[in-house]
Amino acid sequence: MKISDIRLTIVGIPRTTGFVSKHGIVEVLTDEGLTGVGEMSDFSHLPHYSLDTRDLEQNLRELLVGKNPLNMMPIAKELLANFPESLYLYEKGSVVRSGVDMALHDLCAKYMGQSVAELLGGRHEEKIKVCYPIFRHRFMEEVEENLEVVRMQYQKGFDVFRLYVGKNVDADEAFLDRVEQEFGSKVQIKSLDFSNLLDWKESLRVIKRLSRFNFQLIESPAKANDFEGLYQLRVRVDQPVSEHIWSFRQQYEIIKRDALDIFNISPVFLGGITGARKAAAAAEVAGKGCLIGTTQELSIGTAAMAHLGVSLNNLTLVSDPTGPELYAGDVVNQRVQYEKGYLLVPDRNKAGLGIDLDYDLLEKYRVPDLCWANVSVHQLQDRTKTAN
Repeated sequence: MKISDIRLTIVGIPRTTGFVSKHGIVEVLTDEGLTGVGEMSDFSHLPHYSLDTRDLEQNLRELLVGKNPLNMMPIAKELLANFPESLYLYEKGSVVRSGVDMALHDLCAKYMGQSVAELLGGRHEEKIKVCYPIFRHRFMEEVEENLEVVRMQYQKGFDVFRLYVGKNVDADEAFLDRVEQEFGSKVQIKSLDFSNLLDWKESLRVIKRLSRFNFQLIESPAKANDFEGLYQLRVRVDQPVSEHIWSFRQQYEIIKRDALDIFNISPVFLGGITGARKAAAAAEVAGKGCLIGTTQELSIGTAAMAHLGVSLNNLTLVSDPTGPELYAGDVVNQRVQYEKGYLLVPDRNKAGLGIDLDYDLLEKYRVPDLCWANVSVHQLQDRTKTAN
């Protein structure tokens, strides 16, 4: 089996907030008629620059056409050489590698007549517990809006929430107080997510202020790549500390300093399932647990994370992939399914990721390129519909 062509389609899918996120849908075609599908998830992140779509598609053709897709590790190595790590969470090369790697896993599992989870070694479970995100408060008026989000999602079965914090701590505190009053123990806060916005000392002050509330862990509470700051905060708090892993150099520095309790592993930040498995294995060797993180993927990317999650030995905490619940549309025949706060892994009897493209929807949401035109930095950072 040889790769015969690469197709890259850019789609713009509106979130329920109105913000339009752009994704690259990757199709890896072969001379035997099989096609693997992957997703370059949510390109609409800082840094505020884009890629030339047709140039990227042609580059991928030159790199991949004629290769045996079953040779995933050599292909991953070549992709890394051409789209290298940059020690930054939202670097575009990782997103590109992730989409291709995902499509290769889908393709190879289809070729072998098994699901991706079986290709990865088998399933521990058929579902993973996930949380719903509550986006960062900028103004006190948003507290009631976010409470309504909790009410709506609780009715749909979600009982664990992740709160982005740090911009308006008065509003964060008011929100947590209202959630506690209204829901008590029926609703849990998985984490306070600082998203590397504050330095570790500022984050520590916020954590102390909010420590009267129950939350399971603290995420990204130091500036990016401040490994010493992560360690200094970790030894000063009672809750476990988590961080996204976005490069193996970063993970090495964190393990060396024992700066984390939980590794936040996500294919999109590590160049795909291949990189995410390596990062999870390194965490396991270091005696650390993992959770599956997110950049808010569509159903293709979310299915890949579901397959990955149930194949890991050290998935120890509630994970984050609820992207399809945040979007007003998708590009597949049937979205991934959620039940009582769990992400269900697609049917084990369906080969590959278990997700099929809907070409009518692909055409409906197709956009010319990855340019963000007049979208402001504030909108890209917080996914707001309009700048304030």
